[in-house]
Amino acid sequence: MKTYGISRDSPWSHVAWAQVLDLGETPLLSDWNGEAIQGFGVEQNYRGMRGVAERSAFLVDGDGIIRRAWRYEHGELPDFDELVSAARSLS
Repeated sequence: MKTYGISRDSPWSHVAWAQVLDLGETPLLSDWNGEAIQGFGVEQNYRGMRGVAERSAFLVDGDGIIRRAWRYEHGELPDFDELVSAARSLS
């Protein structure tokens, strides 16, 4: 099982986020150009800013098929235990 985080933040800010969040070996990928949020259909306009990602999580299998998707309200945090459990169920 491989886990990745993706955000619109710059690759440079990901270094700080990885340290603050203690992500260990989980790589953070930068969607600097917004291609991933467009592809996943989670692009939104938020408080006058265009191209902001909805807070969401996707479980993608080894063949690139989305098996589960979660969307969260602004300010709501994902249940990471639920996400890990769902990912492990694919193995």
